Amino acid sequence: MKTAIKLVLIYFLMQLLGVLVAGPLCLAYTYLAEGVWNRGQAEAIALAPAMLMGFIFMGIYLWKNNYLTADRHLYSPVSSSYLAWSLAAGASSIFLIDALMSCLTFLPDWLSDTFSLLQTGWLGILCIAVFGPVLEELLFRGAITKVLLKRYSPGKAILASGLIFGLFHLNPVQVVGACFSGFLFAWIYYRTRSLIPGILIHILNNSLAVWLGLNFKEADTMAEVLGKPVYMIALAASVLLFFLSLKILNNYKLSDTNTTTITER
Repeated sequence: MKTAIKLVLIYFLMQLLGVLVAGPLCLAYTYLAEGVWNRGQAEAIALAPAMLMGFIFMGIYLWKNNYLTADRHLYSPVSSSYLAWSLAAGASSIFLIDALMSCLTFLPDWLSDTFSLLQTGWLGILCIAVFGPVLEELLFRGAITKVLLKRYSPGKAILASGLIFGLFHLNPVQVVGACFSGFLFAWIYYRTRSLIPGILIHILNNSLAVWLGLNFKEADTMAEVLGKPVYMIALAASVLLFFLSLKILNNYKLSDTNTTTITER
């Protein structure tokens, strides 16, 4: 557990380092462009580059410390059918989490303005939809969950990994959903020892959130986007698809304890 907490703290330090590097560069850019020191504009411009640089610094740290190199199965594509059912589980879980969050509307959104600012440019969108999910999977599944599975039973490791992942987001409105997503990602990693399924689901989840944020700015839930009748049908289908996909995924087994070649029972 100490290693997991240490890695999370290092991530935040790397994000701070990204700010320290990108901030002065963007401040200098605004001065060259406008002829005046515009700190507010520089901070807005620096948000996405600072986040990206933090991702890069953390990725380098994980790589240099052998979290991402020692396991030859970490980047296994598993199998096409397993990936398909993983995506089905991930897509259906989005509806289930949305239904849960519609009951927790009292939770504050501390980062609403930050995400809105990030979505004003392509780099910010890519940080949310692609780079962030990849880095978080490298950190939370490739490093933290892997360490937890070595020290605890699978159930305890998956539970701890999901809780840490949820709390890591800090933003109250994200914490609950991130915990449940973290449980799913950790369980799939435990089953496969591969990051690829989790990365694909994570990108799908964040990309959908960005798309909804850009196209339905006033909507707080999927029900407001789809309309109540369609939403209820989609939610019922998602419940069935989620449990069906988990059942099918659970009926796959590793061909041996050290590979991610998947065979169906």
